[in-house]
Amino acid sequence: QVQLVESGGGLVQSGGSLTLSCAASGPITAYNTMSWHRQAPGKQREFVAISPFGGKTEYADSVAGRVTISRGIRTIQLRIHSLEPEDTAVYYCRLLHDGRFYWGQGTQVTVSD
Repeated sequence: QVQLVESGGGLVQSGGSLTLSCAASGPITAYNTMSWHRQAPGKQREFVAISPFGGKTEYADSVAGRVTISRGIRTIQLRIHSLEPEDTAVYYCRLLHDGRFYWGQGTQVTVSD
């Protein structure tokens, strides 16, 4: 059974940085794509960044230049700097493998003024 676990969320001051991590367990291969998404209060979930293992990472315009992705076969890290209150959201990791999507439980990021 494939499962995703995120970690690294928390409270950070505006202008600060944060690193979120996500690890996948279960029967997966290197032919996978992992991505980050976020959902702010009262808003729809939105795309943040996507990274096929061994492929090119792409970023949403809203975070481009402030975000760096690091990949392992089973892991993805999201480092975001110059955080703004608008970045406050629950951040979710997603895995695409063998035609199926898997989601993590989410990790809360709160940016204070």
